[in-house]
Amino acid sequence: MTKELRGSYTVAVTPFTADGSAVDVDALEDYLDWQLDVGVPGIIALGTTGEFLSVNDEERRLIVQTYVDRIAGRIPIIVGTMNAHTPNAVRYSREAEDLGADGLMILPPYYYTPTEEEIMRYYAAIDAAISIPIMLYNNPVTSNVDMSADLVGRLCKSLESVQYIKESSQELGRVTDVLEASDGRMKVFAGERVVDSYRLGAIGYVNPYGNYIPVPSHRICDLAGQGRFEEAVAIQRLIDRIDHIIAEGHPTYGHQCYSKALAAVVGHPVGDVREPLTTFEQLGQEGRERVERIKPLIDELESLVGSMSFD
Repeated sequence: MTKELRGSYTVAVTPFTADGSAVDVDALEDYLDWQLDVGVPGIIALGTTGEFLSVNDEERRLIVQTYVDRIAGRIPIIVGTMNAHTPNAVRYSREAEDLGADGLMILPPYYYTPTEEEIMRYYAAIDAAISIPIMLYNNPVTSNVDMSADLVGRLCKSLESVQYIKESSQELGRVTDVLEASDGRMKVFAGERVVDSYRLGAIGYVNPYGNYIPVPSHRICDLAGQGRFEEAVAIQRLIDRIDHIIAEGHPTYGHQCYSKALAAVVGHPVGDVREPLTTFEQLGQEGRERVERIKPLIDELESLVGSMSFD
């Protein structure tokens, strides 16, 4: 795909049936129709929020095929194809491209704490097997490795497919460092602190909030991309209040469990998370109380964005 990816890309949940035993294809199709209807610029399947570790190979293929068939080229689709075993990551990446994905989002090999040369060989093997863009996914909290700006620059300069990065190191200055180390070639998507990241040169956002507030959370990028930072910050403040309510609990509650619960609140039920994640049902009254605190913030966000003008 030659078109540059930019803006807010919803990192989507994966709908499961009520008992968690299967992918709920009907719910996934409804969810994708909704994302299209509200105008999200792009979408990411099988990221962290999409519980990529909890689906088997057959389900993975079904999910990607459903995305491609339902979206039918109307917006770009990025697929998470990371795996700790290089041949699996290569196989998932080639399969995603063959099915019609527009790009790939790939963590370095997780758990092993690989060296930089091991990371280079991993991405080189994937690059040799595909012809669509790769978005590196730098998330030290989950992968147990922090890809330095220097390493990212080397990957970008030496591998044709490495064109983007989701930067989630929680070091804001890394945006600038990556741009400098790659001689401006790498295109940065924020993993957090979206407005600040845009100020430093980011062009997109991998957006978990798109699962329940897709319009307010993608309008941040529209505003920031136009330099309308004050308005973008006004939206960000309300989203931060939602995030703080979620983050008061156990960290694994976050953008899997609550994203699914809140998607249902706004009219798009997608089931619950799979074990070992704590389900919304297991949260009991705690979860229900948090959702009740979030509902008025969703309404406030929708009202705020509705009062703004967009080109």
